[in-house]
Amino acid sequence: MSLSRRKTLALIGGGIVVAASASAGTFLATRTPERALSPWEDAGDYEDPRLFALSYALLAPNPHNRQPWLVELTEGTSFLLHRDKTRSLPHTDPYQRQIFVGLGCFIELMAVAASLQKKSAEIKLFPEGPDGPIAFVQLQDGGATDPLSEHIMNRRSCKEPFETTPVPKNLAQKLVPYGQVILDSETVAVLKELTWDAWLTEMNTHRALKESVDLMRFGKSEINANPDGIDLGGPFLESLMLAGILTREGQLDPASSGFQEGVKIYREMLAATPAYISMTTEGNARSDQIAAGRRWLRLNLETTALGLALHPVSQALQEYEEMKTHYADAHRILANPGETVQMLGRLGYGPTIPRTPRWPLETRILNG
Repeated sequence: MSLSRRKTLALIGGGIVVAASASAGTFLATRTPERALSPWEDAGDYEDPRLFALSYALLAPNPHNRQPWLVELTEGTSFLLHRDKTRSLPHTDPYQRQIFVGLGCFIELMAVAASLQKKSAEIKLFPEGPDGPIAFVQLQDGGATDPLSEHIMNRRSCKEPFETTPVPKNLAQKLVPYGQVILDSETVAVLKELTWDAWLTEMNTHRALKESVDLMRFGKSEINANPDGIDLGGPFLESLMLAGILTREGQLDPASSGFQEGVKIYREMLAATPAYISMTTEGNARSDQIAAGRRWLRLNLETTALGLALHPVSQALQEYEEMKTHYADAHRILANPGETVQMLGRLGYGPTIPRTPRWPLETRILNG
């Protein structure tokens, strides 16, 4: 989660001014966490076709940016994908459903990237059973370049208010293969209320909130040291940190001014949503969750190609006690009986946002 200049100024508002000397200004001008962003620059800079594809795959969207993937290189042009079980979200994702959706995003982005070298990916899920590796992947010659591959580096999850401009029906029609596109104002209004209520529920469930706060990385040094989780960086946010306005303790205290300003910011963002897209599966097995992730990744590339912004809003789909009512409402609105809503996303026109930090590929290879 990177807050924009607009958001930061909202936090600074109310007459609080962050004083900065010339030296402080120089310090703040150097707050980009280059080391944490270097995997974006390194993507594709590998001769081994497996590493080439994997260097792009690790840029895939995933819950709380946990990056729950580990790779074991095997013979020839094959590898095993494992789940890093230390990167779960036990309070907000107790059954690891969202984690497996994220692994599906990784698998699909790997396959799309492999096509840049005219390779196809033969993927076998759970080759050693449900408790073993997630997938065995064999790269083979002879694949065609995926037309969505040219949008890999521009793909983002846009956590900003969208323009009020409606999503054109002709563009929405192009997204129908990926999920249910919701444009009618009545259902959009219902979903705005649902996503807002679900977000508030998470913020007021202490263990769920603490799970997120524990994963916040405050400033350049923390982001570079741990380029996962929720990044809070950049010159404006670090101004707030220097002034003591933005603190970890404050983010855990619903009575704090920083927390309350964050609530206002998030409400504004969720309210500025002209359309949604939801994605369901008939079952909810691990293979269904991975398939949903693969489809979501392609949707994200497709929206990028169309000039649209996409932002997953998953709180109402989470499976813990306090979220039961919202979960039931989401399924009543978005799914047929027996189906599982795997993803729900805001859809519209949004601003260009920065890249998200990632661990270098070498740290994700078990036997590199």
